[in-house]
Order: sequence, then C-alpha cells, then structure tokens
Amino acid sequence: MSHPDPGYRPEQGPRPPWGAQPPWGAPQPGTQPQWGAQPQPGNQPPWGAPHPGPQPQWGAQPQPGNQPPWGAPHPGPQPQWGAQPQPGNQPPWGAPQPGPQPQWGAQPQWGAPQHPGQPWGTQIDPRWPAGGPPPYGQPRYVAPPKPGIVPLRPLFFGEIMDGAFQTVRRNAKTMFGSALIVQAITGALSGVAALGMLGMAQPPVGGFTSQAQANSYLGPLFSTVAAFMGVSLLAMALASILQGIMAIPVARSALNRPTGFKQMWSLARSRLWPLAGFAFLLIAGSLLLFGVVFLLAAMILAGLGPAGVLLLFPLVLGIAAVVVWIYTKLLVAPAAITVEELGVFAGLRRSWTLTHRNWWRIFGIMLLVSVMVSFIGQIIQIPLGLASGGINSVFAPHAGASQVTTTEIVLAVVSMVVGVLVSAVGFAFQTSVAALLYMDLRMRRDGLDLELLRLLETGEDPDGVPGRRRMRQAGAQPWPPNTAQGSPQG
Repeated sequence: MSHPDPGYRPEQGPRPPWGAQPPWGAPQPGTQPQWGAQPQPGNQPPWGAPHPGPQPQWGAQPQPGNQPPWGAPHPGPQPQWGAQPQPGNQPPWGAPQPGPQPQWGAQPQWGAPQHPGQPWGTQIDPRWPAGGPPPYGQPRYVAPPKPGIVPLRPLFFGEIMDGAFQTVRRNAKTMFGSALIVQAITGALSGVAALGMLGMAQPPVGGFTSQAQANSYLGPLFSTVAAFMGVSLLAMALASILQGIMAIPVARSALNRPTGFKQMWSLARSRLWPLAGFAFLLIAGSLLLFGVVFLLAAMILAGLGPAGVLLLFPLVLGIAAVVVWIYTKLLVAPAAITVEELGVFAGLRRSWTLTHRNWWRIFGIMLLVSVMVSFIGQIIQIPLGLASGGINSVFAPHAGASQVTTTEIVLAVVSMVVGVLVSAVGFAFQTSVAALLYMDLRMRRDGLDLELLRLLETGEDPDGVPGRRRMRQAGAQPWPPNTAQGSPQG
C-alpha cells in the first residue's frame, strides 16, 4: 500500500510524473523578493515549498567576501548625535553600530558625564566635587569665606583656639605689648607686697605676752594681706579694662585687618570710661561678696564653735559656684561695651543675653584655657624654684643672713620677670579666646557673620571696628534686610 506524497496538494494541479520534480533545495522558478522586503500578496509560494534562489548545501558556510568586515560602519547616511533616526533606516538587529569601534583590548574614550540639569557639552563647574550641578536639584554647598583668623560662620572649639593663636601672632606688638604693661604693673606691686613679708617678725613660741608684742606681729601681717588683696583687685580691674580694649584687634583680625598699638588705643579711647565703670562695679561687687562671706563665717563660728566648720565648708562651695556662674554670664561684657559702644549696664544686659543657653559651653572653653595657661606657666616656673634652692646650697652654703636675703631677693626678681612674661602671653591668649567667644555668640544670635561678609565685599570702614553700630546709625542700609535670617541659636 502506497502512502500519498505529503508535499502534493490537489490544488497545485496534476501531479508531475516521478523524476520530473527539481532536486531538493533547488529554487523555484520566478523572481524572489529583496531581503527584508515583504512579498506581494499572491506571489507567496505554497506552504512548505522550498524558498526560491540558490541555497547553500547542508553544513556549508557562505562564501567569504560578501559580509562587511567587523566594526565597519553601516552604509548610508547616519543620524546626528541625539537625533532619532528616520523609520526604515535602522540597521538590522545584530548589525554593528555605526562609527569607529575601539580596538580589541583598548579602553573606549568616554565623554564628560551628563549631569541632571546640565546641557550636553557645557563646561563642568569645578567648584562642585561631582563636576556638575548637585543631584535632585539641591542647592550647592559653598564653604563660607575665611578672610582672616576665623571663617565667617559660627565657630567650633578648634577654630576658636586657632583664631586666638593667630590673633596674638599677627598682632604681637599690640596684644603682647598691652598685656605686658598691665602684667608688669601688677607684678611689681605683688613683688613689693612679697618683699614686705621678708622682714616680718616670727611669732613667739610661747605666745604673745603683751598687747604691744601682738600688735608688732599682727600689724604687718594684716597690712601684707590687705596689700595682696588690693593688688588682686587692681589686677582684676585692669584685666577687665584691657579685655575690652583687646577685643578691637580680634574683631579686626576677623577681616584680616592688622591693628597697631597706637591704633588700638585710639579706637578704644571713647570706651575707656565705660570700661572703668565696669571695673569699678566689679571691684565693688567683689568687696561686697567678701564682706558678706566674712560676716557669715564669723556668725557661724561664733554661734556653733568648731562644729560650724562643717556648715561653713558647703556654704563657701555654694558661694563659689554662684560667683563662677555670674562671672561666666558677664564674661563678654567688656567686649560688648567696646565693640558695640554700649554703656555699663547695657553691656551687662547684653552679655547676659548673649550667654543665654551657652553657659556650659563658655564655661568649659574658659576652664580648659585657664588650665592650659596655668599648666604651661607652672612648667616654666618650676625650674626657677628648684634653682633657687640649689644656688643657696651650692654657691653660698655658709652664707650669713644678709647674704641669704640678698640671694632670695635676686631670685624673686628673676622669677617675677619670667612670671610677668609668661602671664602676659597667657593673658593675651585668654583675652583673644573671650573676644572670639563674643563674636561667635553674635554670629549665632545676631547674624554678625553676614555683617562681616558685607564689610568684606564693600570694604566699608577699613579703619574702624567691625560690628560697631555707628555705621548703621550714620545711615547705612541694615544688613541683613531681615534680622530673622541670622544663624540659628545654639
């Protein structure tokens, strides 16, 4: 039983005789459509009929020479970069892309990266680390300028310390010279008071036998204590006045404006009386506090006897804590009186306001600075103390009383000179730190950094004190226009 030919269909006409069919794979007669073109309807060969045209033998490879080389550009016009090609001109799927192709193993040359919001081919902004506008439309961060000793923004602890060192270094004659004068005056007075103790008589072993003998000992003792107390109060008053005056070179150094010795005192001439009034209030308050503590101690000891010491000790600690708290609250009053040209009580209120919510920060910075200055001063003074005992024992082991006294006086003078030099450097540094704290507080509350930036851009009042209110009172436009745009309070 014969099987019908699966390739024969009755609609194709009578079946040709056996052997008349073309070989398998031979093309059918007629024209063939172009590659990729759609054949006209009605000209399609029947389903299953072989495709017309020469076909390669099974397993044979196409003849070489008919394929374009690898990487050759596609023939025909190419669209511009970024433009969409016209429909119908796209190369077939899998064909190589037009344009020169990199050699095998070579790195392709890439152009500048495309950034959001930046047209292709525009120059990259070098100020932005990513080489273009920030992503997602966020504003670009620009570091605040630093024309002088500190950047024009709220300051950190390290910037305050560095700014204080730079202020003393850039204005060495002004800062160190002024501090040296004050420290020399107080040091000389302290030396005179210390010399008065050398000739003081020793108390008798068995006690005083008469009123005259007691007066001969207690009189010089009370005089020496009063002298030391007076010198301490005078040193405190001079230090408060000089602290306000030395705020001028610190404020000018923020804009890289050097200040001479004569120029500093000329700018501070109108503020000497308010600073003297502040120093007088400081002395009066100290004396009043000392008197109150003395009366309380006398009343407690008289009423409770020796047991009153147990009550007196915590009371003294509490009073000391209150004194430290008030001192920290009024720390920047001299700078406010000088820079902002305020009166005595207005300067006190200004300092009280500026230090609000910043007490612990100011106290910690000043405590650390005081410990540093005292530690360095003690390191320098220790060799002198050791040398004084060595000189007496080595060079004059059998010296008389007068020679020993002379040697002690000479060593005391040398130690005093060295102490004055060290104290002058330490005082200049501490004053610079206090002035920078004042500027930092004003940057945080009043937007002083914006005012300094305006002065930096306009160059206004190059010989004045930055931050003074005289320029605004003279008719200058307020800066910033909205006072609420200052730095956030901290």
